Amino acid sequence: MTAPIDQAELLRRARGRSRTPAPGAPAAGPVPRGTAPGPAPLSHAQQRMWLMDRLGQGGPRYHVPLATRLRGPLDREALAAALTGLTARHHILRTRYGHLDERPHQEVAPPAPVPLPVRDATPEGAAALLSAEAARPFDLATGPVLRALLLRHAPDDHTLLLALHHIAVDGGSLPVLAEELGALYAAAAGGRPAGLPEPELQYADYARWERARDDRLGAAATARADRLAGAVPLPLLRPVPPGTPERRAVLHSAPLTADTLDGLRRLGARHGATAFTVVLTAAFAALRAATGGSDLVLGCAGGHRSRPELRRLIGLQVNTLPVRARLPEPDGDPAFSELLATVRTALLDAQEHHEVPFDLVVERLGAAARGADGTPLLAVSCDLVHPAEPLKLPGLDAEAVEVDLGLAKFGLTLLVEDGPSPRCLLQHDPAALDGATAGRLHAVFAALLTAVAADADRPLSHLPGERLPGESLNDDLPHGDSPEGELPDGERFPGAAGPAEGPDRHPAVAALLADPRVTDAALHLAEHGPALAYASVTGPVAPSGAELRAALRRGLAEPGALPLAVTLLDRIPRRPDGTLDPARLPGAPTAHLDAVRDVFAELLGPRPGAEDDFFGLGGHSLVAVQLAERLRARLGLPLTGLDVLERRTPRALATLLAERAAERGSGARRPASGTRATPVTRSGTVLLTGASGGVGAALLQELVAQGRPVRALVRPESAHLVAGSGVEVAEGDLADRESLRRAVEGAETVIHAACTFTEHAVDLAAMRTLVEGWRGTGGFVFVSSIDAYGRPEAGEVPEGGPSAGPLTPYGRAKLDCERILLDAAPSARGPVAVVRSPIVWGPHRRLRDQLRWGATGALYQSALAGRPILLPEPAAGWAGASWVHSAALARAVTASLGRAPGRIVNAVTGHVSWAEFSAELVRLLGSSSTVGYGPEAEAELLRPWHYRADALAGPLTPEPGEDWRAVLAAMTARTAGAH
Repeated sequence: MTAPIDQAELLRRARGRSRTPAPGAPAAGPVPRGTAPGPAPLSHAQQRMWLMDRLGQGGPRYHVPLATRLRGPLDREALAAALTGLTARHHILRTRYGHLDERPHQEVAPPAPVPLPVRDATPEGAAALLSAEAARPFDLATGPVLRALLLRHAPDDHTLLLALHHIAVDGGSLPVLAEELGALYAAAAGGRPAGLPEPELQYADYARWERARDDRLGAAATARADRLAGAVPLPLLRPVPPGTPERRAVLHSAPLTADTLDGLRRLGARHGATAFTVVLTAAFAALRAATGGSDLVLGCAGGHRSRPELRRLIGLQVNTLPVRARLPEPDGDPAFSELLATVRTALLDAQEHHEVPFDLVVERLGAAARGADGTPLLAVSCDLVHPAEPLKLPGLDAEAVEVDLGLAKFGLTLLVEDGPSPRCLLQHDPAALDGATAGRLHAVFAALLTAVAADADRPLSHLPGERLPGESLNDDLPHGDSPEGELPDGERFPGAAGPAEGPDRHPAVAALLADPRVTDAALHLAEHGPALAYASVTGPVAPSGAELRAALRRGLAEPGALPLAVTLLDRIPRRPDGTLDPARLPGAPTAHLDAVRDVFAELLGPRPGAEDDFFGLGGHSLVAVQLAERLRARLGLPLTGLDVLERRTPRALATLLAERAAERGSGARRPASGTRATPVTRSGTVLLTGASGGVGAALLQELVAQGRPVRALVRPESAHLVAGSGVEVAEGDLADRESLRRAVEGAETVIHAACTFTEHAVDLAAMRTLVEGWRGTGGFVFVSSIDAYGRPEAGEVPEGGPSAGPLTPYGRAKLDCERILLDAAPSARGPVAVVRSPIVWGPHRRLRDQLRWGATGALYQSALAGRPILLPEPAAGWAGASWVHSAALARAVTASLGRAPGRIVNAVTGHVSWAEFSAELVRLLGSSSTVGYGPEAEAELLRPWHYRADALAGPLTPEPGEDWRAVLAAMTARTAGAH
């Protein structure tokens, strides 16, 4: 996309206003050099990234893709050596992120070669491959945080992609990274040392320095929070629920003339302001007209690179700056130049305190950091950006390639791109602002910039502006109303509501029943308690309770009608007359209420009331994670920080915990978090790894349906995903060998379905640990991949046939893991088996996400963007995808122990040609893509194999709803719905 302009000029002006720190600004000396050994704390900016990842709200939004088209004779070995040299020089590029004693930390991994996979690709097909690779998840706990991919279009024509996580870099890091990569490449190609000086600092030095100043930063944050007292979110935006996993972005663009940009710069110069200040003022003016508001807060990017010792430091040094401008009331009519002076003062004030971490300010704001409906105070941002620069390597022509992942960090962002082709941009999350309103605001913003560039002395009433309809639910709330389920005194809803009660039923029940996936719904309001909704659902893609509540939050006309929680039940208990029977509802919230209030008090001060709000008590993201971890350890029940952010009150959390206790049933067992005690093993226990993933979820469902006692290995934050009757949770991770040893101890059977996808050494070590620790007789099944076959001769591939090179790194890791298991078979007490599966399709979220990766990812991204889809020539023979339904794979895996001991077998539902797949994808997405054929099609699509699956043919027989068109429709319906 674009890279932020360094606002060093603004910082210099801010510093020039006074040689002494501004009131409330923390004074500090230079950053000391010399990284201490061992783990280091996270900087405040890193902690924000870590928390977003931990809460499941990070993802590709915080990926930094850097792509460059390179024409000329590229030395791939020199490029790989340069990437390895870059990570050796800058520790932050090989840092991993763990947590201990409820606190995250960073630790540098040893230097290691950076893989540089090469894929053949046409220039036309490169965009989809780049997007798919850039969107592929990072694992912050295991690393790496830098990945490289080289697309080969011709012998002297390549595209290089570097994908980094934002926790390791910012916009100011990229020029340093590019410069050093070029120097290291030139040195490696010439067989000589690069001669680069050692970095003055490592990022851990900066993180320790910042954390050592936390007391002063905290005091400064209190002062900044006081400056924001009384501010409210922009009323133009709708609330977006905290649990929304992915925030799609829609971009509106309009060209600006070079004369307009010159005019904006001249205007700033006349008033002692930067061009960015002028753009920010135009944003404030457009939003003042749109909302009628005179007290607005916008966000902009700040940083710490004004310090000389930090200018060449690679790492995350950005900070979000809230700029509060008190503008003239709507009946006032100042000139734009007068408004510029007001905004300039507000921006300079924010810039003077650029080192005060925004997360500390949010902590001190507490509940005031959000509106009553949950909308963040800072949901709108503004920036002036430049087009991204290419990575310039000696001897090659370089051209920057845009990789836009189409994701939004804010509900609304107003931008100006300053470059050879200037543009006015508006990016918005359609969940927060509808497209029509965003388009009208964008048109006003573009027209306003053009007008003030020509004449900034005109009054605002003579400049473009339009009052737009407010979308925020705040506008509909009477003073003092709560959007979280409580109604004003005298207006409480009946204690029970449901379908039997006719047209007068509660609006939340009516809204739930309007969803075709909901078969029954009811609402219960206990005495002195909040409204709680219950629902029964059906269908292959049944929603969760959180998803149903999020839909209610968006759709209910009265925010006060929103229930505190929606709990899913197989059957809603009713009396003979059809009304709800509260006595038979699962769990009693009060059973856990005291424990929840105790932990609230430990982390947030005085013991809260049952209805006190987490944010109002001073809670923030890190406390949410800590609170969830303590309750998990204390109660042995799954809970995440995101649950805390969504439920917010002790009573609502206690209700959720009661629901999860009921879901587990009396057979559920789970050792306390972090315990090293030997688990209590039930007879016939099956250890299942990867239970929180798409394949693992299907396996778990099948095992529970068969009545087998299951021990599920999951990370602590994912424990709630496997909660269910008879499921014992074993907290651990593939990289934690001790947790694997504890999990496998006493297990009769092992089904190993987990892998890291990228950390092959971790996968191999995990396999060895599980095989060595298994002493059962029930069997060991490894869920492998057909990638272990490599690229055999075209046609039918027999089960267990020989591998033929070249193998992908993923396929090689799977093959090596298979050999570890099969080599142990002669001495094992029970049978072993390897089940190789192709791509797995199913309704699970993780499986839907995989549509964006690999061969299907390239086709999906093209169809989603409306780009032409190019397939291999039909004359080259059949080519397509081998696939298996997740439910069929689960049946096959559980059956394989008795039917295929000691063998490698395949689990394949069927094969679908790329032509059929692409046509169906275009239809389902309503895409404008055309499907064509040509020799330039991606090499990855040349998959001419049909895999035999005879040994497990019985359990693989498709059941109703398991045909490829039905499952693809379910997957794309949920995926497109998130855009």
